[in-house]
Amino acid sequence: MLLSNCFRTGLSESTFLVNAIWSLHPLQCMCGNNMSLPLLAEAVTVSGTEKETAAVIFLHGLGDSGHGWADAMTAIQLPHVKYICPHAPRIPVTLNMKMTMPSWFDLMGLSPDSPEDEAGIKRAAENIKAIIDHEAKNGIPANRVLLGGFSQGGALSLYTALTCQQQLAGVVALSCWLPLHKSFPQAASASGNRDMPILQCHGEMDPMIPVQFGAMTAEKLKVIVNPQKITFRTYPGLMHSSCPQEMAAVKEFIEKQLPRI
Repeated sequence: MLLSNCFRTGLSESTFLVNAIWSLHPLQCMCGNNMSLPLLAEAVTVSGTEKETAAVIFLHGLGDSGHGWADAMTAIQLPHVKYICPHAPRIPVTLNMKMTMPSWFDLMGLSPDSPEDEAGIKRAAENIKAIIDHEAKNGIPANRVLLGGFSQGGALSLYTALTCQQQLAGVVALSCWLPLHKSFPQAASASGNRDMPILQCHGEMDPMIPVQFGAMTAEKLKVIVNPQKITFRTYPGLMHSSCPQEMAAVKEFIEKQLPRI
């Protein structure tokens, strides 16, 4: 879950946890056009090479920043799509001995039955919804916005989409789980995304979020949204990280859900 995004840093997350290795890029203000939205003002944005008619908001994992995933999005970039990679705020994380690090919400444990930071999860989801609203006001409607994320960021993307009243284009959920899963399907009763496509990907050798947790999440999602809209892919030998095959699947999904108009 959790500790820095291996796709970017190449660090083992267990080593990261034990040795507290911090090698992150400093948070940078990217001069966003709405300083009332700190997440957006400081986010790394990959601009389209033609008129932007869609957006992907992609959320990093615990202890990481938006920089590495901005690089990953650049590698699969579509010319009409803007990619927004916010940085999580720095907060104490219970799981890591209350050490302060970038985290979308507090984490208490790694199992499906671990206590959860309900208030923090809901607050984080509202902050992501504020970015969606901002994009809509600036010409990209919610149904042309796709949420995505890795690990904790993927978890927040799922929760945000499933509790969002606006219809979104879809969700990319990598190596993650559904937060506050016991609150669903009731928590999605007002959602505009009961028919939303979801691409869920997971490494079969993930030591942090076991692939069984991913499979449990996929089954839970089938009682929340149209089960025919859920795709769950696993990758042999992949740990808590990403791989070229997975990123190719992500690009294909984005192309399908956010076609040029």
